[in-house]
Amino acid sequence: MIGENNMDVLLSFLNSLPGAFGQGFAWGIMAIGVYITFRILDVADLTVDGSLATGGAVAALCISQGWNPWLALLMAVIAGMIAGLVTGMLHTACGIPAILAGILTQLALYSINLRIMAIGSGASTKATLALSVDRQELLVSSRYVREVDLSNPLFLLVIATVVLIALLYWFFGTELGCSLRATGANQAMARAQGINTNWCKVLGLVVSNGLVALSGALLAQYQGSATVDMGRGAIVIGLAAVIIGEVLLGKVFRNFALKLLSAVIGSIIYYIVLQFVLRLGLESTDLKLLSALVVALFLTIPYWKGKYFTKKVRREVGRNA
Repeated sequence: MIGENNMDVLLSFLNSLPGAFGQGFAWGIMAIGVYITFRILDVADLTVDGSLATGGAVAALCISQGWNPWLALLMAVIAGMIAGLVTGMLHTACGIPAILAGILTQLALYSINLRIMAIGSGASTKATLALSVDRQELLVSSRYVREVDLSNPLFLLVIATVVLIALLYWFFGTELGCSLRATGANQAMARAQGINTNWCKVLGLVVSNGLVALSGALLAQYQGSATVDMGRGAIVIGLAAVIIGEVLLGKVFRNFALKLLSAVIGSIIYYIVLQFVLRLGLESTDLKLLSALVVALFLTIPYWKGKYFTKKVRREVGRNA
């Protein structure tokens, strides 16, 4: 009986893997955006919880109004970039600390997203906007995630991820991109070199939240709806993806493009772990707790490794000398 239950759990887990990969790739684009602010700019940007929902709301609205889904993606990216611009201006022009500026923008976006999804419905606010692959043209849909043809959303998600990483690799190799990286590495030195660090911070936040909104637009189509709460906890998931990728692949992936890829792989691993734990009987309401534990664990591993393991190795080397 126990063996049958274990087999059922395993089969259920294997059956959920295509969906986990689909979610992982869609959220992986968001993780790349988080990587830009968290690792390159050295800024904890909490705007992403709001801008992801904004991207989903704008894309769902445009598609429900009959717009081309590619144009809907573009509008979602622009909306996310505006959100990042607002956070950047609050931080640089108004002198508000970056983390608080992100919270303020995120808070404002909650009300804005309710208004966006209500456009054309006759209501003043709306918390959910449904999409259907039967009634609307969607670029990705979880319904086809197990298909073996081009309707499978994994094909488009993989291509989008590769193209984005290639574009970012090119951009951060330009003079402007290098200025942005220098700003995150050492602001004082960057200013000494004549770099406008405030402009670079704003640009980084704009690019980051544009990617986050793109992720939200794809997620809304993938799951068949946009909700005002779809971005809640997004920063935790993004950080989890970035940290998991760094801990597991940091010593192998040293190239900048591969570091971006590691964030996507971290997102996929995160969702595979979630699916496995859910199949073991964890309630879906406990996912936020699990997310926090995963982030805490992977943040702790490098610290413990450096504090206990590295010192032990050094002591052994000292004795041998």
